[in-house]
Amino acid sequence: MLKIIIALGLILLAIGGGVAYQKMQTEPMVLATSYVFEQQRALAPFTLADQYGNTFNNQSLQGKWSLFFIGYTACPDVCPTTLNKLAAAYPQLQKIAKNIQVVFVSADPKRDTQAKRLDYINFFNQDFIAVTAQHADLFPFSRDLGFVYAMVGDGSDYQVDHSASYVLVSPRVEKIAVFKPKPQPGQLAQILNAELIADFEKIVKSRQ
Repeated sequence: MLKIIIALGLILLAIGGGVAYQKMQTEPMVLATSYVFEQQRALAPFTLADQYGNTFNNQSLQGKWSLFFIGYTACPDVCPTTLNKLAAAYPQLQKIAKNIQVVFVSADPKRDTQAKRLDYINFFNQDFIAVTAQHADLFPFSRDLGFVYAMVGDGSDYQVDHSASYVLVSPRVEKIAVFKPKPQPGQLAQILNAELIADFEKIVKSRQ
């Protein structure tokens, strides 16, 4: 009789543990500023160039957490603010995942030459990557990430309207999450570093 009671107890314990494990696996993460895609999708093949003139493609993302942001070097507000914030957050992001890379995508290939992108990105952080390509290649790549951009104005002083979110690509080169800016009264909508770091840590740990 004792053996039967022990056996039943072990069975119930196993069932209870299985239910708890399943609940832990299916319970969604509570995230402050980001959205994790239910279906991670591999990025389509692409070819860009970085600030050193080197090819930047799907292979450049293998084995790394890649945080993308789109903009242009003549941007008067959103881009410098964002890159300053990313530079400040970068040491904490590295503590969570040493294999993280921050990639600035220029939506203005006509004016953002290799030399200009190099000087621009080095001002914020020399570890960051600044890529671009002609619009025929850049547009489908940016759209694949979920970014949008459009030229506004005529002549050489045109501006570029662009997304202000970040997109996270996993070490398996799959689009995994988007970080969205929140409206701030009297200020530009922005992604708070504390929320970015906290969400990034949860996402990375969920994939370990």
